[in-house]
Amino acid sequence: MRAARPHDSASDHARERPQGPTALRIVLGNQLRQLREARGITTGVAGNTIRASHAKISRMELGRVGFKERDVADLLTLYGITDEQERGAFLALARRSNVPGWWHHYNDILPSWFEMYLGLEQASSVIRTYEPQLVPGLLQTEECARAVILLGNSSASAEDVERRVALRMKRQKVLTQPEAPSFWAVIDEAALWRIDGRSAMREQIRHLVEIADFPNITLQAIPFYSGAHAAVGGPFTILRFSEPDLPDIVYLEQLTSALYLDKDQDVQHYLVVMDRLCVQAKPPAETIRFLNSTLKEI
Repeated sequence: MRAARPHDSASDHARERPQGPTALRIVLGNQLRQLREARGITTGVAGNTIRASHAKISRMELGRVGFKERDVADLLTLYGITDEQERGAFLALARRSNVPGWWHHYNDILPSWFEMYLGLEQASSVIRTYEPQLVPGLLQTEECARAVILLGNSSASAEDVERRVALRMKRQKVLTQPEAPSFWAVIDEAALWRIDGRSAMREQIRHLVEIADFPNITLQAIPFYSGAHAAVGGPFTILRFSEPDLPDIVYLEQLTSALYLDKDQDVQHYLVVMDRLCVQAKPPAETIRFLNSTLKEI
């Protein structure tokens, strides 16, 4: 995890902040934590100041909750920030962090733990992911996405399923937008064969071959015959950001929740595992040949 930038001024920070409410909340929370720690103030004292618990301060500093301008103003006073211009920049950042993202329209089908991931994904500069079971969501065709969504939502209505598919397709635009993040995926061969129907499999593999031509996308495959490897525990994603105040984050998705790891030793462990995977997997050019060869077998 990269060290957070020392606090210079909120106005400098405002010029460099990334887009998206989730990232903005994390940046603002990190800045407030730095101010609190620099003055030796406990989370309990900070919590009392805004009529809340120390746990809420911790959630605010992690960017897990929205910010009330009144709370931010009271904390700034506690932390000795009296300059009106600097206070104004912090409060403006708080307002921006509360503006709903485009995915807000899907709130009724989005679990809160995944909503946070969408915001981080949109703000990232590098996304590295390992998928042993399924093609990564950002690379799925519409037909594949629909099949995967039905696996986890078998009782959902047809309308609900189609909205989830539409959300996933809209989410994929992050890879083709201006200043799109670098996306590096390592995919186990098993993920290719878990797509129902030969036609759907062919379409998905062709899509992977085509999208691998994008300059910001790197694909590597791990064939069945590669044997055991360092990531046998399951899928994971590492997100990196251009904003200095945002640490690298490891995302681990479970059936009904997710873990977000940002402690240096955790992130470093997953980075080492990812690097080992990339060494063991087929290089990008060989991966394309492997995918084309797989196409011939279907």
